Amino acid sequence: MRNNRAMPVTLPHRVAVLALDGVVALDLGTPAQLFGAARPADQTPLYAVTTCTPGGRPVRSTAGFQVLPDHGLDLLATADTVIVPGIHAGPPLTAGTVDAEVATALRAAHERGARIMSICTGAFVLAAAGLLDGRPATTHWAYAARFRRLHPRVRLDPEVLFVDDGSVLTSAGVAAGIDLCLHVIRTDHGSAVANRAARRCVVPPWRDGGQAQYIERPVPRAAQTGTAATREWARARLHEPVALREMAAHARMSVRTFTRHFRSETGLSPAQWLLRQRTEHARVLLETTDLSVDRIARDAGFGTSAALRQHFHARVGVSPTAYRGTFRVPPAAPSGQVGLAAQRA
Repeated sequence: MRNNRAMPVTLPHRVAVLALDGVVALDLGTPAQLFGAARPADQTPLYAVTTCTPGGRPVRSTAGFQVLPDHGLDLLATADTVIVPGIHAGPPLTAGTVDAEVATALRAAHERGARIMSICTGAFVLAAAGLLDGRPATTHWAYAARFRRLHPRVRLDPEVLFVDDGSVLTSAGVAAGIDLCLHVIRTDHGSAVANRAARRCVVPPWRDGGQAQYIERPVPRAAQTGTAATREWARARLHEPVALREMAAHARMSVRTFTRHFRSETGLSPAQWLLRQRTEHARVLLETTDLSVDRIARDAGFGTSAALRQHFHARVGVSPTAYRGTFRVPPAAPSGQVGLAAQRA
C-alpha cells in the first residue's frame, strides 16, 4: 500500500496582474514571462501569475486586441503581489481618477499586506487609489509633468528605472518593468534565481533602480559618444584599483569630456558608478558564495572589510553579514516569502 501521509507543500507566490482598459501589451505580458521563468535548480514554480480585470470583463489593449481574463477583482483579495501594468488611455491618465471598485480593491490588498507594484503609467492608477501619497515613486519620464500636476503629494522621481519603497514598488516605462520584476525575484529568492530567469528571457540580469532613464536629450556628436565599452572594461576589473584617468584613457577622451558623457549616459559620476558596481558585485557574492567578508571585500575592490561594511551599509541599509543571513532562506520556508526590501519597509 502507498503511504498517504500528508507531505508539506510549498505553494507558489500568487501574483495578480490587474489589466485596465488601454493596457500596454508589453507591460501586461512582462510579469507572467519573468515570474514564470523564476525557478530554482529543481524547476519548481516559485510564482503563479494570473490576470484579472474589473468584473472579469474584456479590456482593450494598445496592440489592437482584447484581453479576455479568467478573473475579476476578487483575485486581488488572495494575491501575495498585485501588479498594475501601464495604460495609455482612461481617467487615471486624463483626470487622475480611477473607478471606486478598483481603488477599493487595491487599497484592501495593500492593507492586508500584499505587495503592490506598477509598471510605467500603472503608477497613475496607484496614485489615483491613494497608495502613493507621501511615497517616492517613478513612472515613464514622458508622463512626469502630467503626473506631478495630477498627484502633487507623490514624491515623483522620473530619473530612475524603478523605486522600491518596501510594500509599494513602481517602475519607469516599458523595459524598466523587466528590471523591476527581476529586482523582486532577486529580493525574494536571491541572485542565482533572478539571473537564471534573466538568461531564460534573454535580458540583462541587472540594471540598478537608481540608474537613469533614457530621457530624451540633445544627442551629442557621434565622435564624442560611447562610454559603454569602458564601463564593461571597468566591470571586469572591479577587483583592481580603477582610476578616472585610466577610464578616460580607455575611452580615448579627456577626463573632463569623459566625465561629462559618462554622467549623461548613466546619470552618475564615474566614481559613483564604480562604487555602485562594487556594491552590487559584493551583493552577488554574499548571496551566492561562502567566501569570507574579507575575501569579498578584496574581490569587489573595496580592499578591506571595514570599507565594504561602510559602503554596503550606506547603500543597502544593513551590514554584509546581516544581508547574507537574510538571503540565506531555509529550504522549507514558503517560496512566497518577501525578502529584504519588505522587511525594511
